[in-house]
Amino acid sequence: MMAPMDAEAFREESRARWGAVASAWARHRQEFQRAAMAVSEWLVDAIDPQPGQTVLELAAGPGDTGLLAAKRVAPDGRAVITDGADAMVEVARARAAELGIENVELRPMEAEWIDLPAASVDGVLCRWGYMLLADPEAALRETRRVLRPGGRVALAAWDAREHNPWFTVGQDVLVAHDVAPGPSPGVPDGFSFARPGRIEELLGDAGFSEVLVDAVEFAFEPPDLDTWWSQLTETSGRAAEGIAALSPAQHYELRDAFDAAYEPFVQEDGSLRLPARTLVAAASA
Repeated sequence: MMAPMDAEAFREESRARWGAVASAWARHRQEFQRAAMAVSEWLVDAIDPQPGQTVLELAAGPGDTGLLAAKRVAPDGRAVITDGADAMVEVARARAAELGIENVELRPMEAEWIDLPAASVDGVLCRWGYMLLADPEAALRETRRVLRPGGRVALAAWDAREHNPWFTVGQDVLVAHDVAPGPSPGVPDGFSFARPGRIEELLGDAGFSEVLVDAVEFAFEPPDLDTWWSQLTETSGRAAEGIAALSPAQHYELRDAFDAAYEPFVQEDGSLRLPARTLVAAASA
């Protein structure tokens, strides 16, 4: 029988890993958000924030989705943008300052224990966060607790692996070269919510109603393989650690395999078009 996951150890490792790559996410934020803007817009539209309301973003990373919502609730409303890793909160804080957005509160917070009063927010956003938590059920129950009656939650979670070669092609190469671990049963990863019906089940069990699940297809379009190598490997803590331990010869071998695997996605001008598909969902408290 497989031993159960040590949830607290997983949380500690996750916080450390995301904190370690926060600076890389700051460097690559623009190109990632350019590709994912349609997802952020879907989520914000789904909660339909109004001026004067309060919106919470969980597992915010660089905070792009919450900052979009902050503009919608201005001038008297506010966005509370949170992440479990302190360094990620600082990335979002810097982005808010860069944009001149002042109606935001940025703070470290665990999505499984939301440090806000019951019925205190009008909408909750979580782009690619719940799926990576040790206890997403607890996080969704907490989400419903802090939402006012009729408030909305909107989330994104990656669809099945076959719909996301942008990630899986590179992951397969890294796993084959012992640079990063492969999927492990019972351990949350980017595809934890991909099973048909899983999102509806989780939202229903947490007490949400009017559940809507859809999909958004988009593409990452880096200008060349060098850019994609940097973006994909530097923003993954496990990959960055594994690559740092390689000898020069092993590094060259890995990079050759990476480039060969992504060759089918290279366009005539050397740029790449990497398909992605995410599930998106919204529900009412």
